[in-house]
Amino acid sequence: MKESVTAIFDIGKTNKKLILFGNDLGIVLEEEKKFHTVEDDEGFECDDIDSIERWIVDTVKQLSVSDKYDLRAVNFTTYGATLAYLGEDGKRLTPIYNYLKPIDDRIPENIYKRYGGRDEFCRRSASPALGMLNSGIQVLWLKSTKPEIYSKVKHILHFPQYLSYILTGKIYSEHTSIGCHTALWDFDNMTYHPWVRDYNLNLPQPSSVSTVNEVVIEGKTINVGIGIHDSSASLAPYFESSEKFLLLSTGTWCINMNPFNTETLTSEQLDMDCLCYMSIGRKPVKSSRIFLGHMHEEAVAKIANHFMKPAAYFRTIKTDPNMIAIIQAKYDGKKIFYKSAPDSMELREFIDMYEFVSYEEAYHQLMNELCELTVESIKLILPSGDDTSRIYITGGFSGNEVFRNYIIKAFPSKKVIVSEIVNASALGAAIVVSGLKSGNKVNLDYN
Repeated sequence: MKESVTAIFDIGKTNKKLILFGNDLGIVLEEEKKFHTVEDDEGFECDDIDSIERWIVDTVKQLSVSDKYDLRAVNFTTYGATLAYLGEDGKRLTPIYNYLKPIDDRIPENIYKRYGGRDEFCRRSASPALGMLNSGIQVLWLKSTKPEIYSKVKHILHFPQYLSYILTGKIYSEHTSIGCHTALWDFDNMTYHPWVRDYNLNLPQPSSVSTVNEVVIEGKTINVGIGIHDSSASLAPYFESSEKFLLLSTGTWCINMNPFNTETLTSEQLDMDCLCYMSIGRKPVKSSRIFLGHMHEEAVAKIANHFMKPAAYFRTIKTDPNMIAIIQAKYDGKKIFYKSAPDSMELREFIDMYEFVSYEEAYHQLMNELCELTVESIKLILPSGDDTSRIYITGGFSGNEVFRNYIIKAFPSKKVIVSEIVNASALGAAIVVSGLKSGNKVNLDYN
């Protein structure tokens, strides 16, 4: 008997995966596909969208006639800040431009001036001024630098909805993609920002993220979802809990998300790298971030080099209360690794490693400094009447005992939980098209 499955295409900047979930939303199959990057029409690196499209179409066709799997639904979760432009014939007009592509900072100045100035525009759209990372600014860039192409644009789709489109031919927008630092959404009024209408951007009204379309592929009827932004998708499994929570998604970046902070984002918070995502329930998700993994990697390399240890030696370090007491007495809040300016995340050019008697002492001091910065970042998304009771930690630092214990100590009133959910974004994308609860969450309580 065939196993009923939901197929999720999880498209990250680095990893592209196909994940099959069973009826209980347990993982049945996980396959990673490698794609070489290509160059766009200006020579800047971008994803090979032609190959990705062929992979998706071919895979769905193969699953539709599989002797092993009964394919019931398909959905997509992708990185954000990425657009596809379609012409009158429904075909894509441009490459999928990389959101790291530099653009002229003067391009968005007119809309900043027209709608209350840069600070007010960014506050209202909950989008720090980030160039191409604001997908709405990408539209202005295309309009100003490639007017001959822009004049042919009939539809503009965010990346998850474009991948859905290649199977369904249907034009959609949805809140998680339109609400993630796009500079397109008015968080004061929870609708498109007035500039979208004033500039005649052809964007569809957002639909529910659980929307599906029946599509016949190789003679089989399949429900195809309209896609979801990966950060919002990663939150979905945690909403099954009845308790309010924060999610710390750690890795190269530590992204802190609070779906229960209803306070309006301030200009000051924007200046400190805060923004809003949108939950699957169409609610703002206040978020802050710190370049934690990158900062850790830089500093650990210096420590390892000085003490002549392997690069991954830090993985052997356990929390040592005596060492914590030593560094607290020895340094008394002094920063050794990072510049002493408030909230500075810039590594000092010269670090006197001879201050430390051992690798372990240096590492505890490093983590003390990094964790202080992380806690300050988390506090930015806590409202005055914070009533969240849990902190979920996922990703690389969830297994770092020193980091974990510091977070526990910093937030004694909250239960800190290391979640063993893997592929959380893909699971969230499966949840919204299946209407099922995951039932596969395994947590370890640490306080």
